[in-house]
Amino acid sequence: MGYFPDRLYNHIGVYLDGYFDRLQLAVSTVDREELQAAADIVVETIARDGMIFSCGNGGSAAIANHLACDCLKGARNGTTIRPRVTSLAATVELITAIANDIGYEDIFSYQLASLAKPGDMLIAISSSGESPNIAKAVGWARDNGLRTVAMTGFQGGRAMEIAEVRLHVEAHNYGVVEDAHQSLMHILAQYVRHRHLEDTSGLGAQKF
Repeated sequence: MGYFPDRLYNHIGVYLDGYFDRLQLAVSTVDREELQAAADIVVETIARDGMIFSCGNGGSAAIANHLACDCLKGARNGTTIRPRVTSLAATVELITAIANDIGYEDIFSYQLASLAKPGDMLIAISSSGESPNIAKAVGWARDNGLRTVAMTGFQGGRAMEIAEVRLHVEAHNYGVVEDAHQSLMHILAQYVRHRHLEDTSGLGAQKF
């Protein structure tokens, strides 16, 4: 899939149409069986009372934080499940302390070493998949008995290579990749809730 934008646009409406065309193409490249595998791991982790960790840098950190909201509060609504979810990108005090005193590439793996146990899972979000702190977190999780899901774009990078489940988006524009990852996060959270609804007579009536 080529780069976007690949030419100059003289009207933002035309740019919008091109952007959403590219986003639709990008989403079409996501492997549906990998997405099902990611959902199954989330369901299994919740069932065993495991912890779901998320992490990311920049815009991906915002998605990781949003994931904690939707996979904890959102998925509980109208269900009996009680997901335990936390974002490793959420506490600036802890992140900056680790970055300053140990190293930026350790900001997520260091937290996992204190908080995680075998049977937990990590959802790592990185547009490039090459961020050293993301790759180190996925590697640590894999080596210590955690299930791993990587959301990536561009070439996929190291994170895609070593993760158990790969939600890869074929796109070379950060906005497109992040929009696709945000949608995948929402889909995972809502599908998990859907699987556990006690009353399915009013599926569209309950606020997520």
